[in-house]
Amino acid sequence: MQRRLLMIIVTCLPWITGADCEERRLADLDNNDLYVDDGVSLCGTCIEDPAWTIYGDPISLEGYPFRETVEEVLEDYSVAFPLTRAMCAPIGDGSAAALLCSERALQKYPDAKPVKILASTLASGSLPGSGIENIGERLSREAYEMAGVGPEDVDVAEVHDATAFGELMQCEELGFCPQGEGGPFAESGATKVGGKLPVNPSGGLECRGHPIGASGLAQIYELVTQLRGEAGARQVEGVKIALAENGGGFIGLGEAAMCVHILGKA
Repeated sequence: MQRRLLMIIVTCLPWITGADCEERRLADLDNNDLYVDDGVSLCGTCIEDPAWTIYGDPISLEGYPFRETVEEVLEDYSVAFPLTRAMCAPIGDGSAAALLCSERALQKYPDAKPVKILASTLASGSLPGSGIENIGERLSREAYEMAGVGPEDVDVAEVHDATAFGELMQCEELGFCPQGEGGPFAESGATKVGGKLPVNPSGGLECRGHPIGASGLAQIYELVTQLRGEAGARQVEGVKIALAENGGGFIGLGEAAMCVHILGKA
């Protein structure tokens, strides 16, 4: 059997469950700006903006052979205001595997289609008021320095979007757009295939499902497929640099742990 340097998603079988979600009340909704009860203002982000991360996403699994309009996303039933069901990833079951090797070992497999790992970073979150920089900004900067690139060099990204707001926030944290402009950035079409910087061309967790432990390698699989030029209708043209961000748990208002990987075309 031919062996390759590749990332394979063995299976990903999403199923929707009733999620236990803590409702977070809105303290103010003037001018359609979003303010949560901890006093944090998501400047420039309005109720409709998370829906733009769902609208038009390419669906890669046969179990989800449909697209939803912004209106349909907003009109779906509420999970925890302002999030609707369509803005929340269905918990799934699945597995993933990756084969890694050195450049020396790769010589044994002349038919392989490898990609380069330019950066691999992992960090823990921090409590509010600790004086430590936000985990996303801190870790992405470390990854960019390790890879010798900047956010402006990234051609495609897969980010952790357990809810639609996650994609907006990570676009800001990773430096794809200025702080507070994640909503307008998505609404402009910049994050769609064919846009300035396609984010989650796989459809992300919300469309593919969220198999928890396998979600990170599902992102890597998509990016490897993109770098190989084998993504079909999802293919982003001219991909040379790809970034994956995955985080989980909570410390304060941020993730308890996060990893950022940057891959490059071999």
